[in-house]
Amino acid sequence: MKTKGAELVWFDGDYVKWEEAKVPVMTHALHYGTAVFEGIRAYATDNNLFVFRLRDHMQRLHRSADVYSIPIKYSVEELCNATVELIKKTSIKESCYIRPLTFVGVHGIDLNVTKDSPTHTTIIIFPFAKYFKVEGISACVSTWRRIDGDSTPPMAKAAGNYLNSILATQESKRIGFDESILLDRNGNVSEASGENIFLVRNSAIYTPQTSDSILEGITRDTTISIAKEMGYEIIERPISRTELYLADELFLTGTAAEIVAITKIDGHDVGSGKEGLVTRSIRQKYEKLVSGKLKKYMDWLTPVW
Repeated sequence: MKTKGAELVWFDGDYVKWEEAKVPVMTHALHYGTAVFEGIRAYATDNNLFVFRLRDHMQRLHRSADVYSIPIKYSVEELCNATVELIKKTSIKESCYIRPLTFVGVHGIDLNVTKDSPTHTTIIIFPFAKYFKVEGISACVSTWRRIDGDSTPPMAKAAGNYLNSILATQESKRIGFDESILLDRNGNVSEASGENIFLVRNSAIYTPQTSDSILEGITRDTTISIAKEMGYEIIERPISRTELYLADELFLTGTAAEIVAITKIDGHDVGSGKEGLVTRSIRQKYEKLVSGKLKKYMDWLTPVW
Protein backbone atom coordinates (compact mmCIF):
# COMPACT_ATOMS: atom_id res chain seq x y z
CA MET A 1 0.00 0.00 0.00
CA LYS A 2 1.96 2.98 -1.29
CA THR A 3 -0.88 5.43 -1.74
CA LYS A 4 -3.55 7.03 0.35
CA GLY A 5 -5.77 4.82 2.50
CA ALA A 6 -9.16 5.77 3.93
CA GLU A 7 -10.32 9.39 3.94
CA LEU A 8 -10.05 9.65 7.72
CA VAL A 9 -7.48 8.71 10.36
CA TRP A 10 -8.15 8.44 14.09
CA PHE A 11 -5.52 10.60 15.80
CA ASP A 12 -5.46 11.20 19.55
CA GLY A 13 -9.21 10.90 19.86
CA ASP A 14 -10.14 12.90 16.77
CA TYR A 15 -11.12 11.84 13.27
CA VAL A 16 -8.94 13.85 10.90
CA LYS A 17 -8.43 13.84 7.16
CA TRP A 18 -5.67 11.58 5.90
CA GLU A 19 -3.72 14.57 4.54
CA GLU A 20 -3.91 16.41 7.85
CA ALA A 21 -2.50 13.62 10.02
CA LYS A 22 0.99 15.10 10.35
CA VAL A 23 3.77 15.00 12.93
CA PRO A 24 6.73 17.34 13.62
CA VAL A 25 10.16 16.42 12.25
CA MET A 26 11.48 16.32 15.84
CA THR A 27 9.14 13.47 16.71
CA HIS A 28 11.19 11.13 18.89
CA ALA A 29 9.93 8.01 17.12
CA LEU A 30 11.30 9.25 13.78
CA HIS A 31 14.77 9.49 15.27
CA TYR A 32 14.88 6.45 17.55
CA GLY A 33 12.06 4.09 16.58
CA THR A 34 10.23 4.64 19.87
CA ALA A 35 6.86 3.32 18.73
CA VAL A 36 4.72 0.23 19.17
CA PHE A 37 2.11 -0.94 16.73
CA GLU A 38 -0.31 -3.67 15.68
CA GLY A 39 -1.53 -5.13 12.41
CA ILE A 40 -5.19 -6.14 12.38
CA ARG A 41 -7.40 -7.49 9.63
CA ALA A 42 -11.08 -6.95 9.00
CA TYR A 43 -12.81 -9.46 6.73
CA ALA A 44 -15.76 -8.68 4.49
CA THR A 45 -18.68 -11.11 4.28
CA ASP A 46 -21.95 -10.94 2.37
CA ASN A 47 -23.65 -8.86 5.05
CA ASN A 48 -20.97 -7.56 7.43
CA LEU A 49 -17.34 -6.72 8.11
CA PHE A 50 -15.64 -8.65 10.94
CA VAL A 51 -12.55 -7.32 12.72
CA PHE A 52 -10.47 -10.31 13.78
CA ARG A 53 -9.32 -10.51 17.41
CA LEU A 54 -9.52 -6.76 17.85
CA ARG A 55 -9.33 -6.79 21.64
CA ASP A 56 -6.37 -9.20 21.68
CA HIS A 57 -4.44 -6.90 19.36
CA MET A 58 -5.14 -3.81 21.44
CA GLN A 59 -4.14 -5.65 24.59
CA ARG A 60 -0.85 -6.62 22.97
CA LEU A 61 -0.32 -2.99 21.93
CA HIS A 62 -0.56 -2.04 25.61
CA ARG A 63 1.80 -4.83 26.65
CA SER A 64 4.39 -3.79 24.06
CA ALA A 65 4.18 -0.19 25.26
CA ASP A 66 4.65 -1.27 28.88
CA VAL A 67 7.94 -3.00 28.01
CA TYR A 68 9.36 0.36 26.89
CA SER A 69 7.49 2.53 29.43
CA ILE A 70 5.70 4.23 26.54
CA PRO A 71 2.42 5.57 27.93
CA ILE A 72 -0.82 4.96 26.02
CA LYS A 73 -3.52 7.45 26.97
CA TYR A 74 -6.37 5.29 25.74
CA SER A 75 -7.74 2.09 27.20
CA VAL A 76 -8.15 -1.13 25.25
CA GLU A 77 -11.89 -0.53 25.19
CA GLU A 78 -11.47 3.01 23.84
CA LEU A 79 -9.15 1.82 21.10
CA CYS A 80 -11.53 -0.97 20.09
CA ASN A 81 -14.46 1.43 19.92
CA ALA A 82 -12.41 3.98 17.98
CA THR A 83 -11.49 1.33 15.41
CA VAL A 84 -15.08 0.32 14.76
CA GLU A 85 -16.22 3.94 14.61
CA LEU A 86 -13.41 4.84 12.18
CA ILE A 87 -14.49 2.07 9.82
CA LYS A 88 -18.07 3.30 10.01
CA LYS A 89 -17.10 6.92 9.39
CA THR A 90 -15.09 5.94 6.31
CA SER A 91 -17.85 3.60 5.06
CA ILE A 92 -15.44 0.75 4.42
CA LYS A 93 -17.22 -2.51 3.71
CA GLU A 94 -14.41 -4.37 1.94
CA SER A 95 -11.65 -6.39 3.61
CA CYS A 96 -9.10 -4.02 5.10
CA TYR A 97 -5.97 -3.70 7.20
CA ILE A 98 -5.94 -1.72 10.44
CA ARG A 99 -2.75 -0.20 11.87
CA PRO A 100 -2.88 1.16 15.46
CA LEU A 101 0.33 2.98 16.35
CA THR A 102 1.51 4.66 19.55
CA PHE A 103 4.68 6.73 19.32
CA VAL A 104 6.76 9.12 21.39
CA GLY A 105 6.28 12.70 20.22
CA VAL A 106 8.44 15.80 20.68
CA HIS A 107 10.57 14.66 23.59
CA GLY A 108 13.98 16.10 22.76
CA ILE A 109 17.00 14.10 21.67
CA ASP A 110 17.65 12.31 24.96
CA LEU A 111 16.87 8.61 25.30
CA ASN A 112 15.18 8.65 28.70
CA VAL A 113 11.64 7.73 27.66
CA THR A 114 9.41 7.51 30.72
CA LYS A 115 5.73 7.28 31.60
CA ASP A 116 5.75 11.10 31.51
CA SER A 117 7.00 11.32 27.91
CA PRO A 118 4.57 12.83 25.37
CA THR A 119 2.97 10.19 23.17
CA HIS A 120 0.39 10.03 20.41
CA THR A 121 -1.83 7.23 19.21
CA THR A 122 -3.29 6.85 15.75
CA ILE A 123 -5.37 4.24 13.94
CA ILE A 124 -5.04 3.96 10.16
CA ILE A 125 -7.10 1.75 7.85
CA PHE A 126 -6.87 0.85 4.18
CA PRO A 127 -8.28 -1.80 1.82
CA PHE A 128 -6.18 -4.95 1.83
CA ALA A 129 -6.41 -8.32 0.11
CA LYS A 130 -3.76 -11.04 -0.18
CA TYR A 131 -0.17 -10.46 0.91
CA PHE A 132 1.36 -13.64 -0.52
CA LYS A 133 0.40 -16.05 -3.29
CA VAL A 134 -2.14 -18.57 -1.98
CA GLU A 135 -0.38 -21.45 -3.76
CA GLY A 136 2.79 -20.97 -1.72
CA ILE A 137 6.05 -19.04 -1.55
CA SER A 138 9.80 -19.57 -1.61
CA ALA A 139 12.02 -18.73 1.33
CA CYS A 140 15.68 -18.66 2.26
CA VAL A 141 17.49 -18.79 5.57
CA SER A 142 18.84 -15.32 6.17
CA THR A 143 22.45 -14.60 7.05
CA TRP A 144 21.08 -12.07 9.54
CA ARG A 145 20.22 -13.39 13.01
CA ARG A 146 16.97 -12.56 14.76
CA ILE A 147 17.16 -9.91 17.49
CA ASP A 148 17.61 -11.39 20.94
CA GLY A 149 15.83 -10.70 24.21
CA ASP A 150 19.12 -9.84 25.90
CA SER A 151 19.40 -6.75 23.71
CA THR A 152 16.01 -5.86 22.17
CA PRO A 153 12.87 -7.64 23.43
CA PRO A 154 11.38 -9.53 20.45
CA MET A 155 8.12 -10.16 22.32
CA ALA A 156 7.30 -6.44 22.16
CA LYS A 157 5.94 -5.37 18.78
CA ALA A 158 8.10 -2.28 18.59
CA ALA A 159 8.85 -0.33 15.43
CA GLY A 160 12.62 -0.43 15.89
CA ASN A 161 12.61 -4.24 15.94
CA TYR A 162 11.67 -4.31 12.28
CA LEU A 163 14.99 -2.91 11.08
CA ASN A 164 16.18 -6.48 11.65
CA SER A 165 13.33 -7.75 9.46
CA ILE A 166 14.06 -5.16 6.77
CA LEU A 167 17.64 -6.37 6.41
CA ALA A 168 16.46 -9.97 6.10
CA THR A 169 13.76 -9.05 3.58
CA GLN A 170 16.17 -7.02 1.44
CA GLU A 171 18.53 -9.97 1.36
CA SER A 172 15.83 -12.47 0.35
CA LYS A 173 14.46 -10.25 -2.43
CA ARG A 174 17.95 -9.51 -3.71
CA ILE A 175 18.68 -13.21 -4.27
CA GLY A 176 15.26 -14.06 -5.67
CA PHE A 177 13.18 -15.42 -2.77
CA ASP A 178 9.76 -14.31 -1.54
CA GLU A 179 10.60 -14.37 2.17
CA SER A 180 13.40 -14.95 4.66
CA ILE A 181 13.69 -17.16 7.73
CA LEU A 182 15.83 -15.90 10.60
CA LEU A 183 17.71 -18.06 13.09
CA ASP A 184 18.18 -17.03 16.70
CA ARG A 185 21.59 -16.48 18.30
CA ASN A 186 21.81 -20.21 19.09
CA GLY A 187 21.26 -21.18 15.47
CA ASN A 188 17.70 -22.40 15.97
CA VAL A 189 14.83 -21.37 13.71
CA SER A 190 13.13 -18.23 15.06
CA GLU A 191 10.63 -16.76 12.60
CA ALA A 192 10.26 -15.14 9.21
CA SER A 193 10.70 -11.40 8.69
CA GLY A 194 7.10 -10.74 9.69
CA GLU A 195 5.53 -14.13 10.36
CA ASN A 196 5.73 -17.11 12.69
CA ILE A 197 6.74 -20.46 11.23
CA PHE A 198 5.35 -24.00 11.56
CA LEU A 199 6.92 -27.29 10.44
CA VAL A 200 5.03 -30.49 9.69
CA ARG A 201 6.86 -33.81 9.96
CA ASN A 202 5.40 -37.30 10.38
CA SER A 203 1.93 -35.78 10.90
CA ALA A 204 3.03 -33.71 13.94
CA ILE A 205 3.28 -29.92 13.83
CA TYR A 206 6.27 -28.14 15.35
CA THR A 207 6.81 -24.44 15.99
CA PRO A 208 9.55 -22.48 17.80
CA GLN A 209 8.94 -21.67 21.45
CA THR A 210 8.88 -18.14 22.88
CA SER A 211 12.49 -18.43 24.08
CA ASP A 212 13.58 -18.70 20.44
CA SER A 213 13.21 -14.92 20.00
CA ILE A 214 9.75 -15.01 18.45
CA LEU A 215 6.87 -12.58 18.62
CA GLU A 216 3.83 -14.21 20.21
CA GLY A 217 1.74 -13.94 17.09
CA ILE A 218 -2.02 -13.73 17.36
CA THR A 219 -2.42 -15.67 14.12
CA ARG A 220 0.08 -18.17 15.55
CA ASP A 221 -2.11 -18.56 18.63
CA THR A 222 -5.18 -18.95 16.42
CA THR A 223 -3.44 -21.61 14.34
CA ILE A 224 -2.44 -23.59 17.42
CA SER A 225 -6.02 -23.48 18.72
CA ILE A 226 -7.70 -24.65 15.53
CA ALA A 227 -5.00 -27.24 14.74
CA LYS A 228 -5.46 -28.85 18.15
CA GLU A 229 -9.21 -28.87 17.66
CA MET A 230 -8.67 -30.64 14.35
CA GLY A 231 -6.70 -33.35 16.14
CA TYR A 232 -3.18 -32.35 15.17
CA GLU A 233 -0.37 -32.61 17.71
CA ILE A 234 1.34 -29.25 18.27
CA ILE A 235 4.84 -29.26 19.76
CA GLU A 236 6.62 -26.04 20.74
CA ARG A 237 10.39 -26.62 20.88
CA PRO A 238 13.70 -25.50 19.35
CA ILE A 239 13.91 -26.33 15.64
CA SER A 240 17.25 -26.73 13.86
CA ARG A 241 17.94 -25.33 10.40
CA THR A 242 18.37 -28.84 8.98
CA GLU A 243 14.82 -29.73 10.01
CA LEU A 244 13.54 -27.15 7.52
CA TYR A 245 15.01 -29.26 4.70
CA LEU A 246 13.57 -32.49 6.11
CA ALA A 247 10.07 -31.13 6.68
CA ASP A 248 7.02 -32.61 4.98
CA GLU A 249 5.43 -29.16 5.04
CA LEU A 250 6.32 -25.65 6.14
CA PHE A 251 3.94 -22.75 6.57
CA LEU A 252 3.91 -19.20 7.89
CA THR A 253 1.27 -17.40 9.93
CA GLY A 254 0.69 -13.68 10.42
CA THR A 255 -1.95 -11.00 10.16
CA ALA A 256 -0.89 -9.88 6.69
CA ALA A 257 0.26 -13.30 5.46
CA GLU A 258 -2.62 -15.20 7.10
CA ILE A 259 -1.61 -18.87 6.57
CA VAL A 260 0.66 -19.55 3.62
CA ALA A 261 2.78 -22.55 2.63
CA ILE A 262 6.52 -22.41 2.02
CA THR A 263 6.97 -24.68 -0.98
CA LYS A 264 10.71 -24.09 -1.47
CA ILE A 265 13.38 -23.43 1.15
CA ASP A 266 16.90 -22.46 0.02
CA GLY A 267 16.08 -23.94 -3.39
CA HIS A 268 14.91 -27.28 -1.96
CA ASP A 269 11.34 -28.43 -2.57
CA VAL A 270 9.39 -28.75 0.67
CA GLY A 271 7.60 -32.11 0.47
CA SER A 272 5.95 -32.30 -2.93
CA GLY A 273 6.81 -28.68 -3.70
CA LYS A 274 3.16 -27.70 -3.27
CA GLU A 275 0.91 -26.73 -0.38
CA GLY A 276 0.55 -29.84 1.81
CA LEU A 277 -2.63 -31.42 3.11
CA VAL A 278 -2.06 -30.32 6.71
CA THR A 279 -1.37 -26.73 5.73
CA ARG A 280 -4.36 -26.66 3.41
CA SER A 281 -6.74 -28.04 6.03
CA ILE A 282 -5.65 -25.48 8.63
CA ARG A 283 -5.72 -22.62 6.12
CA GLN A 284 -9.22 -23.51 4.97
CA LYS A 285 -10.51 -23.69 8.53
CA TYR A 286 -8.87 -20.34 9.30
CA GLU A 287 -10.62 -18.80 6.29
CA LYS A 288 -13.97 -20.09 7.53
CA LEU A 289 -13.24 -18.79 11.03
CA VAL A 290 -12.42 -15.21 10.01
CA SER A 291 -15.47 -15.02 7.73
CA GLY A 292 -17.84 -15.91 10.57
CA LYS A 293 -18.70 -19.43 9.43
CA LEU A 294 -17.63 -21.15 12.66
CA LYS A 295 -19.95 -20.33 15.55
CA LYS A 296 -17.46 -21.53 18.15
CA TYR A 297 -15.09 -18.69 17.31
CA MET A 298 -17.53 -15.80 16.94
CA ASP A 299 -16.16 -14.18 20.11
CA TRP A 300 -12.98 -13.49 18.14
CA LEU A 301 -14.91 -11.43 15.58
CA THR A 302 -16.11 -7.87 16.09
CA PRO A 303 -18.93 -6.99 13.67
CA VAL A 304 -18.89 -3.46 12.28
CA TRP A 305 -22.24 -3.21 10.55
